Amino acid sequence: MGATAGSSPEASPMALASATPPASVLPPAVEPAPSSAPSDTPQAATPAPTPVAKGVFAGDLLIADRGNGRLLIVNSQSQVLWRFPVAGSLSPGQQFSADDAFVAPDGRTIMASEEMHQVLVRIDIATKRITWQYGHYDRTGSAAGFLNTPDDAYPLANGNVTVADIRNCRIIEIAPNKKVVRMWGHTGVCRDAPPYAYNEPNGDTPLADGGMLITEIKGSRVVRLDAAGKVVFNIHVPTAYPSDAQFDSHGNVVVADYSNPGAVVAVTPTGHLLWRYGPRSGTGRLDHPSLAVPLPDGTLVLNDDLRHRVIFLNPITGRILWQYGRTGVAGQGPDRLKIPDGVNLLPPGFIQGL
Repeated sequence: MGATAGSSPEASPMALASATPPASVLPPAVEPAPSSAPSDTPQAATPAPTPVAKGVFAGDLLIADRGNGRLLIVNSQSQVLWRFPVAGSLSPGQQFSADDAFVAPDGRTIMASEEMHQVLVRIDIATKRITWQYGHYDRTGSAAGFLNTPDDAYPLANGNVTVADIRNCRIIEIAPNKKVVRMWGHTGVCRDAPPYAYNEPNGDTPLADGGMLITEIKGSRVVRLDAAGKVVFNIHVPTAYPSDAQFDSHGNVVVADYSNPGAVVAVTPTGHLLWRYGPRSGTGRLDHPSLAVPLPDGTLVLNDDLRHRVIFLNPITGRILWQYGRTGVAGQGPDRLKIPDGVNLLPPGFIQGL
């Protein structure tokens, strides 16, 4: 949609949820989440923005608007506070089309993966210039310096970046000098056999305990690793095309189903289904959602790629609390998106604080 020892991931930029779905609104045969979190529940390393009344969230939202070849930062009033690229951002002839983008822990740069162009780029937020690139533009490969369908490039506090290199069936950690300092899986070995091999990983969510949550497209599996790379669990999730698994604050797994109609599901660490959101028609229907981030109040922020919108959603009631983009209408102007493929919540006053 994601070896030699190196520095472990130190923080996850994704938010976590705490609300327990009420049993009365869950579908038949689906049980409510546990009333308390297990002792090893992953915790956010940095504070997450908190939604406030009527779905208006406190903070800003970074959107990777892939179809329009741009990044936007918008606020809860749908005002665009920052955009990339602008005049002078790119070299002559250079194109940009990020499918995911995450702000670095220092708050000064954004790491973006250009899955279709086979490169990762680091963008200076203040100057709106690309300061670092890994990969060879429009060229796939598995040798040093090459990628094949890179997804979810997460910037780490140590300056490194991890990325799910999908078609090479590996996840790698890259240092600023462009050396690969750690690899999960084996290049070209595409099967579900963690920690030795992974089957087309498209998610590599770093955890605050130094571990990682890996999503495998083939076989619809989610694997949790600890900081040493040992398998904590390896579960099947009920999706046709799992994308970018995240933890909620109970330690349950929330994963988007990149399909049409699309869905979002929550399962326990043993793979037991807790709930599924997936209307087959109407305003709430999803079309290839690729990332669903659970928030502390139980809502989700997700990008609904082919309905050209980013939404805040209560997955239990089905209520859309906030939306940027017009449902099913692609565009470039105000309140318009085209295939938004990535989202990252930012703290209040982020842009003003730069």
